[in-house]
Amino acid sequence: MSDLPTTHPRRIIPCLLMGKSGFVKTTKFDAPRYLGDAVNTLRIFNDKEADEVVILDIIAGKERTPIRYDVILEIVSEAFMPVCYGGGITSLDEIKKLLRLGVEKVALCTGALDRPELITEAASAFGNQSVVGVVEVVKKGFFGGQEASFQGGKRKAGMSPEEAAQKMVTAGAGEIMINHAERDGVMGGYDIDLVKRICAAVNVPVISCGGCGSLDHIRELFAATPVSAAAAGSLFVYHGPHRAVLINYPQPKQLRELTSR
Repeated sequence: MSDLPTTHPRRIIPCLLMGKSGFVKTTKFDAPRYLGDAVNTLRIFNDKEADEVVILDIIAGKERTPIRYDVILEIVSEAFMPVCYGGGITSLDEIKKLLRLGVEKVALCTGALDRPELITEAASAFGNQSVVGVVEVVKKGFFGGQEASFQGGKRKAGMSPEEAAQKMVTAGAGEIMINHAERDGVMGGYDIDLVKRICAAVNVPVISCGGCGSLDHIRELFAATPVSAAAAGSLFVYHGPHRAVLINYPQPKQLRELTSR
């Protein structure tokens, strides 16, 4: 099991997806729905004092298009919290440019599984704490099971989620983020069993993303697993049964109650 100390602070992180013209929200890695302008959305999370934010460019990640540095600079310039960026990263030079723009961490998935040494190079140049390995999780086949994937779920990695996490940590990733395709946008709760398995497989902080639909789901995740952070998209951008777009984040008192061990 993860050897993180029990006093390690837990975090609650908005996970925001960059589409063609702003932030979007997907369901099962598909059907992106426009949420609003990226910079204005960041300003709202600033006002609500979010712990940090993960931004994943799903266009660059899936289609292997160039990184949109101009948009990232705009976002980072407005962010009062640490920003982790992922999407389309394939080289050390790109990571260096992102960090110089003010990004605190880079999230590597496709680039890391295509070329694992990219994690090693980045960790050696900028420190393990700057590198987050993203384990995308999809169905293995018709009869069930789970498999790691990359390129936004388009390509299967031929290994289990635990194996992918271990491979990334061995290469030098200082943190692992689970991104669960089947639970993305469904708001039915985290995959507790999967989180337990990955936490047991690695000795670095683990972020769980995919499935969160309520603060009770975060409570359940924190109570049942040693995970370091709960990430969510739908919970922080939707309100009510009809999913009206409304940017929200727990109040300070709620945060203290949720994150205390």
